[in-house]
Amino acid sequence: MKKFFKWGLLFLVALIFIGTFVFLYQKSRKKETSYQTVSPEVTDLYKSTIVTGKIEPRDEVLIKPQINGIIAEIYKKAGEQIRKDEVIAKVKVIPEMSSLNSAESSVRMAEINLRQTEKDYQRMKNLYEQKLVSEEEFDKARVTLEQNREELRNREDALNIIREGISKSNASFSTTLVRSTIDGLILDIPVKVGNSVIMSNTMNDGTTIASVANMHDLLFKGKIDETEVGKIHEGMPVTLTIGALQDQKFQAVLEYISPKAVETNGTNQFEIEAALRDSSGTRIRSGYSANAEIILDQALQIIAIPEGCIEFNGDSTFVYILKQEVPQQFERRQVITGVSDGIKIEVKSGLNKNDRIRGNMQMPE
Repeated sequence: MKKFFKWGLLFLVALIFIGTFVFLYQKSRKKETSYQTVSPEVTDLYKSTIVTGKIEPRDEVLIKPQINGIIAEIYKKAGEQIRKDEVIAKVKVIPEMSSLNSAESSVRMAEINLRQTEKDYQRMKNLYEQKLVSEEEFDKARVTLEQNREELRNREDALNIIREGISKSNASFSTTLVRSTIDGLILDIPVKVGNSVIMSNTMNDGTTIASVANMHDLLFKGKIDETEVGKIHEGMPVTLTIGALQDQKFQAVLEYISPKAVETNGTNQFEIEAALRDSSGTRIRSGYSANAEIILDQALQIIAIPEGCIEFNGDSTFVYILKQEVPQQFERRQVITGVSDGIKIEVKSGLNKNDRIRGNMQMPE
């Protein structure tokens, strides 16, 4: 019994030893590497750049008052269409006391002059009827009377403008009425009834009553890096994607490239503008964020492969062509490449459509 147990133990130790040896041998054997293969395809490639920016109207007009005062009434609101010369708001005048006193004094003086002139005219008229003065002298008295009457009307108008901002003789052109200077859409009315407003002068820009723009003439405005600005030019087509309208694409034309760089976060960038060709049927709001895609280069109906299949060695490029399936054997071949879109790359020479190329991924074991 003991002898049987002894031989059994020896057999078990030998079995473990042989198993360990076989396991280590298998682990030490070099495994064959298997690669996925791809075939060239005939396709179109486009190399493009993306520029971020905003949609803005070409011309946004700021409407300002012609007098100082307080907003008495507002007749429009943001988002409404407006025609040129249509009234947006009414300003109540707050007259300056010195100007008011001067104007009132001027009116009183004109009234005094007119009363005296009326007396002189009446006296001259009586003398003329009695044939005691010439017709020429009587005409002078009549002209003087008319001149003084007109002077009083002018001074009363000036006083009324200072008090109310309205001329009695030209009420339709009242400076208290703030009117739009263009046809368009009201983008914003930043004032409220009761707000004080001032007119534009050499000392300040004045208070903006409303901003109005033609929303049928829109521009994309963005900035492009200096490494790419040399590859674009005016007149190039631009495809716009607006953040709020992601399901739609808008076509535009590059109109402007700034001649001067602007430093942004340590890099030089150039401002660009592209005009939307047609946005009818879609309401685009001023300030929408947008991305502009500009095609820098293209290659049509060419042979292309995944860029990851290319081996770059200095200025040369190579691919590995499959020569044998099992076991896999590849031949290194130099190729000439062209346009790349970052995923696929054009192969100008050194490859044909029937070749199978080693991919950049190994097949699972």
